Amino acid sequence: MEMRHPGVLRPVVTGPAAGVGKPTERLPFTIRRVDNEADLWKAVRVRHAAYARHVPDFARQLVKPESSDYGDDAIVFLAESKLDGAPLGTARMQTNLHEPLHVEESVALPDWLRGQPLAEMSRLGVDNGRIGRMVKTALLKAGVMYCQQNGIHWALATGRAPIDRQYEQLTFVDVFPELGFVPLRHVGNIPHRIMAFDITTIEERWTAAQHPLLNFFCHTHHPDIDVRGHAGVRPPLPNAGRMGVVMQASEWHELVA
Repeated sequence: MEMRHPGVLRPVVTGPAAGVGKPTERLPFTIRRVDNEADLWKAVRVRHAAYARHVPDFARQLVKPESSDYGDDAIVFLAESKLDGAPLGTARMQTNLHEPLHVEESVALPDWLRGQPLAEMSRLGVDNGRIGRMVKTALLKAGVMYCQQNGIHWALATGRAPIDRQYEQLTFVDVFPELGFVPLRHVGNIPHRIMAFDITTIEERWTAAQHPLLNFFCHTHHPDIDVRGHAGVRPPLPNAGRMGVVMQASEWHELVA
C-alpha cells in the first residue's frame, strides 16, 4: 500500500539520468546540506522552536549553533519552502568515521555494532503545520540517502516516549532491549530509547513487510532532496558577529527527536 502525502505533486516517469528510470516526484520544499553560517542559523531557529515546545529546559541550550554542527563530520540538513524560502525542518547526522557517536558518551555500543560504519541522526524538528509530517518523512529519507551514498551500514536514532514509537514503525530495533530508556548526556540526560536501522537491507525488509513508505524511500526519485556535498560549516572566528537571531519559540514547530 502506498502512503500518500499532502502537498506532493503527481509523479511523472523520467529518463535514467533522473533516478535511474524511477518515477520522479517533486516536493513543495527542498532539503539540502547546510554549508554556511547563515543557513545554519535557519536550522537552529527551527530546532530551538521545536524543542522549546516539548522540552523547554533543554531547549535553552539550543538557542545557538552547537559545536557538533561544525566541521566535515557534521551533516546538518535544512528543509525550506519553495514558496517563500521559510525553514520547515532540520536534522543533524554524525558519522563515526573519525570520532565516536554522541550516544557513545552515555553507553558502550554492543559488539554487533562495533567496527561498523555508523551514523546517528539527532536534532530532528519540523514545522507543526500540515506539511510537517511530509517534511519529517523527507528528512528521514535524506538520512537514508546519505548513508547509502557514503557506505554507512547502520543508522542510530534516540527517541523519548512517545516519539520512540515512530522509529518502531520505521522498523528500527532496540540496541539495548534490556535497558529500555537510557538517560543520554547529549540530550540533557532525558531518558531515550537507543534504536538502530539496517540501511543495507531497507528495500528487502520493507518489501517483505509491505511497508507503506517503501515506494517513497526506495522506488521514487526526489530531486528536491540533495544530500551531496563534503564541506560542513566552519566555526566562526572569535570576533565574528552573530549571524542570526533565534526567533522566540512558536507553536509552529514540532520536536521529532
